[in-house]
Amino acid sequence: MSNDTTAAHGELGDAEYAEFLALAAEEGFDADQIDADLDGHGPMPVLAIVGRPNVGKSTLVNRIIGRREAVVEDRPGVTRDRVSYEAMWAGRRFKVLDTGGWEIDVLGIDAMVAAQAELGIEQADAVLFVVDATVGATDTDDALVKLIRRSGKPVVLCANKVDGPSTEAEAAYLWSLGLGEPYPVSALHGRGSGDLLDAVLKVLPEAPPQLFGDGLAPGGPRRVALIGRPNVGKSSLLNKVAGEDRVVVNELAGTTRDPVDELIELGGKTWKFIDTAGIRRRVHLTSGADFYASLRTSAALDKAEVAVVLVDASETLAEQDTRIISMAVEAGRAVVIAYNKWDQLDEERRFYLEREIERDLVQVQWAPRVNVSAKTGRHMEKLVPAIETALAGWETRIPTARLNAFLGELVASHPHPIRGGKQPRVLFGTQAGTRPPRFVLFASGFLEAGYRRFIERRLREEFGFEGTPISISVRVREKRKKK
Repeated sequence: MSNDTTAAHGELGDAEYAEFLALAAEEGFDADQIDADLDGHGPMPVLAIVGRPNVGKSTLVNRIIGRREAVVEDRPGVTRDRVSYEAMWAGRRFKVLDTGGWEIDVLGIDAMVAAQAELGIEQADAVLFVVDATVGATDTDDALVKLIRRSGKPVVLCANKVDGPSTEAEAAYLWSLGLGEPYPVSALHGRGSGDLLDAVLKVLPEAPPQLFGDGLAPGGPRRVALIGRPNVGKSSLLNKVAGEDRVVVNELAGTTRDPVDELIELGGKTWKFIDTAGIRRRVHLTSGADFYASLRTSAALDKAEVAVVLVDASETLAEQDTRIISMAVEAGRAVVIAYNKWDQLDEERRFYLEREIERDLVQVQWAPRVNVSAKTGRHMEKLVPAIETALAGWETRIPTARLNAFLGELVASHPHPIRGGKQPRVLFGTQAGTRPPRFVLFASGFLEAGYRRFIERRLREEFGFEGTPISISVRVREKRKKK
C-alpha cells in the first residue's frame, strides 16, 4: 500500500477504510464528505503572517478567516502574542498564525514581541510577508526579508493597503525586495485577496506535515516537557532525575529563562527532558525576560510528546496551575500531573489538597498522578511508569469494527435524550488519528455537549486512554432530498 493511499484517509488502512465507506453508504453519507472529515483531522499546514507594526496584518487575518477575530486597532503593536486561527480556501484547510509587529533594534517588550514573531516563522510551513504599499519598503522591511530568507521557508509577498488602481503602481516598487511578485491587496476591503490566497496555497504543503518526529529516528528518545508556574521545582526535579546539578536552582522564582534539553537515562531508557521557564499569568502584560520565557515555554510544549505538569502540593491550587494544565491539553499532548514537595505535607494539607483536586481538576481525572519530592527524591521511581502510561494512551488505536460494536451497544442502552420531539442517534464512527486519539462520529442529528462527554467517559472506561486528551467531533447527516 502506498503512502499516498494511506494519507488519503488519515491513519486508516485500505481494508478498514473500505469497511468504513460501506457503513457510510448505508447511512446516506457520500465518500467525498468522508474524505473531507478524515483528512480534516490531521495536523494542518501553518502560514505565519509577519511584517512590521501597523501594516494591517490582523486586518488581513480577519479577511482570510472570514470573520472578525483578530484584534484590530489603528495603532501599532496591538498584537503581541502569536495567535492561530483555522482558515479554508479552495477546499483546503490551513492554520493562520497572526504575529506581533517585528522591529529592528528594539528593547523591552517590543523586543519580546519581535522574538515571538521570529518563533512564528520557525514553526510555520510558509510565510506571508505583509508590507504597507503606501509607505513602501523600509529598512525594517529589508531586515525582516533577511530573517525570512535565513529561515528557508517559502514566502508570499503581500502589498497591503492597495485600495484602487491608482496605488497599484506603488505596489510594483516592492519587486525591489527580491521576494518575487508583490500581490496588491486591500485587507480592509478584500480587493485582491483571492489571488493572494491562490498564491499561498501554491507554497503550502499539500499533505499535512508530520506533527511529531522532527527528524528523530524511530525508537529515539521520547520528549518530555516539564512545565508549571514559577518556582514549583522544575529545575530541581530535572537535577534529581539526572542525578547531578545540570540546571541552575535558585529560591528566586523564574531563574530558568530558556528551555534546557537534557538526554537522561531513567528507568532503563533514554528520555529527552525539557526544563522550561515558569509560565506566568497574563503573558502579554509581563515584560523583559519573563515574556520571552513564556513564549519559549509554549514552543517547548509544541515540540514535546508528553507534558509533566508540576504542581506545588504544599500550596493551594492556583488558577495558573489549571490554566497550564489546560495549555497542555489544548496542545494535544499526553499529560502527567506531578505533585511536588509532597514531603512538606501534613495530614490536614493532604485532606484539603484532595478536595481541591476533586473541585478544580475534575476535567483531567484521566491524567496519571504522581506524588513526588524533587528535593528528597521521594517516589521518583513512579515518574517513568506514569509517563509511559500516558504515552501508551496517547498512541492507542481502536479498530473500526470494535469501535462500532461499542457504539451500537452504547446507543442501545443509553440513547440520546429527546429534544424538540427528535432523538438524534450515533450511526457509526471511526478513529481518525492518534497522538492524541481523534474520533469522528456520524450522527442523524446534533449531539449535545453533555452526551459527547458521556461518550468520552465511556470510551475511557472501555478502552483506557489514560493520560491523553480525546478529541470527538460529530458530522450530522444531511436531510435526504425527496424525489
